[in-house]
Formats: sequence, C-alpha cells, structure tokens
Amino acid sequence: MNFPRTNCHLGAEAYEADLVNQPRDMSYVLTRLLALSARPGDPFSGLLDPHEVGAAGQSDGGDTVAALAASTCCTDRRLKAVAVLSGAEWPPMPGRYFPGGVPPILFTQGSADTINPPWMSLQLYRADYAGARYYLDLFGASHLIPYEGTNPVERLLARVTLAFFDRYVLGQADALKTMIREGNVSGTAALVSGGQPPP
Repeated sequence: MNFPRTNCHLGAEAYEADLVNQPRDMSYVLTRLLALSARPGDPFSGLLDPHEVGAAGQSDGGDTVAALAASTCCTDRRLKAVAVLSGAEWPPMPGRYFPGGVPPILFTQGSADTINPPWMSLQLYRADYAGARYYLDLFGASHLIPYEGTNPVERLLARVTLAFFDRYVLGQADALKTMIREGNVSGTAALVSGGQPPP
C-alpha cells in the first residue's frame, strides 16, 4: 500500500514520524479488502481468502510489517507469514516486540546496506523466539539492489520470498526445500533459520 505521509514519492516532504500509524493503516486496509471480497457482486468478490494473508515490506515498510506481526502495539493476528525486507524495530513504535504468538517471519538483508545496517535486521531475527524464523543474508548487497529491477540478487530474493509465502501462507510443505536451495548460493547469499546465527 502507498502511505499518504511517508511514501517515496514525497521526497523531502515525507513525514517519517507517521510510521507509528502505518501498522494500523495496513490492518484497516486489510479489513476493508476482506469485506469487499466477501461482498457478492463487488470487483473484489471472492478474490481474497481471509485464511491466506501474508505481508511484506521493505525499509520503512519492513519496519511497518515487523510491528504488524510482532509488536504489542498493533499485532494483526490474521497474518499467516511476514517478510521483513531490510527492516528494523523502529524505536518510536509503541509496544513490545515478540511477546509470543508471532507468525513465521523471513528477514532479508543486504550485508552492505548503509541505510538499514545489518545489525538492525539481526536484532529482530535474534529476538524472535516464538516460531519459524529465517534470515536471508545477501552478500555485498546494498539497501535497494535486492528489491529493484531484475538483477540476479533481486531474482534470488523473489524466489526465496515466494517460496516462504508458499510454505507458510499456502501450506505447501515442499516449498521449504525451494527456500533452502534458492537461499544458499555460494558467494551470493545464505539462508539460516531458528537460532542458527547468520554467517
């Protein structure tokens, strides 16, 4: 979704302090979309399954979905899985992270990211003891390269992220093998899970 006060099209006019409202904004939009899907005759009718909901966000969007999945301020229990793409625990966000009952989370991070340094994503990954968690370390990748265009790192990230959602939103058990295979590429990326430390 495009947030009215923080989206990238605003440039210097963006008001980052509004980030604290974004998790609730996302919950509101999800509620409205599910209502439209349940309404016969609506263009969205039958398109959304309320039992198959995932969320992904990059940078400030990653901060937003991390809070939506794991902070007592704004947890949305409808989420089956979340991908935090170069995101962090945003300090002004109220609430406590990872109190329990958190959906599976994939954390992705470029090791050369200077906007959201790797330690920020690692902090979230290490704090999540509640359930399935994964950390995809993208060697030498910056803040945006893994998320823009069709470069090899972006394609790798897309395959791992889609396999993650296939596994945890759609329940496809074999997708875990795809995640592991696609996320471990010598010299390019490493995928770890659970309590395993990243390389």
